[in-house]
Amino acid sequence: MAVSSDGARWFVINASPNLGAQIESLAADGFPATARPEGPLEAILLTNADLDHTLGLFLLREGGPLIIHATAAIRETLGAALRLEDVLQAFCGVSWREPVSEFSPLRLRSGVNSGLSARVFDLPASRPSFAARTGMSAESGHSVAWQIRDDTTGARALIAPHVSRITEPLRDAMQDSQAVLFDGTFWSDDELQRVKPGARTARQMGHVPVSESWGALASLRARPRVLIHINNTNPILAPGSPERRIVEESGIIVGEDGLEYEL
Repeated sequence: MAVSSDGARWFVINASPNLGAQIESLAADGFPATARPEGPLEAILLTNADLDHTLGLFLLREGGPLIIHATAAIRETLGAALRLEDVLQAFCGVSWREPVSEFSPLRLRSGVNSGLSARVFDLPASRPSFAARTGMSAESGHSVAWQIRDDTTGARALIAPHVSRITEPLRDAMQDSQAVLFDGTFWSDDELQRVKPGARTARQMGHVPVSESWGALASLRARPRVLIHINNTNPILAPGSPERRIVEESGIIVGEDGLEYEL
């Protein structure tokens, strides 16, 4: 996922393991080129330290210095468990920005305002399982939702791929956004256990099932409302499935690669 106010300079939300391939694909499709060594990427905004949101950062080590917006807890996790900062500093260099709960400007590498502002909402979550034994001190800030605002139009997009519970601040932000991209990992709580005996439930992994969240999404005025971060066991991925019909008849979009929205 990426956001931009001008279509040329972009802020990427999370860094998936195939981020390099995605960037190459965009270039092949005519993504705006730039003479800068770092390309059109201004910064990365992290929602948590999960591997599927952060392994792509290692792939970016061959470019210019990285700017990463992350809570202290997320930064601590990545440093203690993955030595991310040590690796990046040895290659491209990295600078960290800590997000805040009130809208503040997202600045370009040059320090100039990008035309976008952002804030985060702390979500109930524990540290990732791969970091359970690192002895970290942080007890909160392990997962956040981002709300991005276009400073010209005032339009807002909410991005929340890891939601264990819809808190009141998150619910208010959902109602106050023109676009909502929301956690669609699992349809039911025991979904993964059906194919992998002994697996953790959706809630144990920090995800509210879509079967419980779709009603809240369906009631929103936001257009679009998109389910993202969908696990390959989720039946909403199957066209014609009862679960897919439920969400689509509610006006909710099942996310897929290549979706674009202008607010």
